[in-house]
Amino acid sequence: MEFVTKSENETRELAKEIAEKLCAGDVILYSGEMGAGKTAFTKGLAEYFGTEDEVTSPTFALVHEYPGRVPIFHFDLYRISGFDDLYAIGFFDYLDHGGILAVEWSENIPGLEDELESVVKIGIEKLGENERRITVSGKHFD
Repeated sequence: MEFVTKSENETRELAKEIAEKLCAGDVILYSGEMGAGKTAFTKGLAEYFGTEDEVTSPTFALVHEYPGRVPIFHFDLYRISGFDDLYAIGFFDYLDHGGILAVEWSENIPGLEDELESVVKIGIEKLGENERRITVSGKHFD
């Protein structure tokens, strides 16, 4: 599936539409350059599931947790270099917490997708200042 959004607000609204098909245990693997809109998309997901917390990039914290009807665990793997690091930060433990993992920079860990059961891939490409092409594939979307 492919979509084009023209603002951050449209990206968040699209995320809410996508969220309707998601369930606990799903892992979203984002791809896209810095500033593409991965965190904006996560804001829409968290809003859909009822969080009242402010959603921010987990760049320095590695993971932010957002409670809601289905909790969102928002990871940033930019500074993670392999599976040893993933185990050290407890990444795989979160799969048992009954939420959705939203993972930025998953491409930094070759083979990660192969270790996960319920993957949704979301690619975000900058087309202009505010315009984004968003592709969605994987579980629920093929």
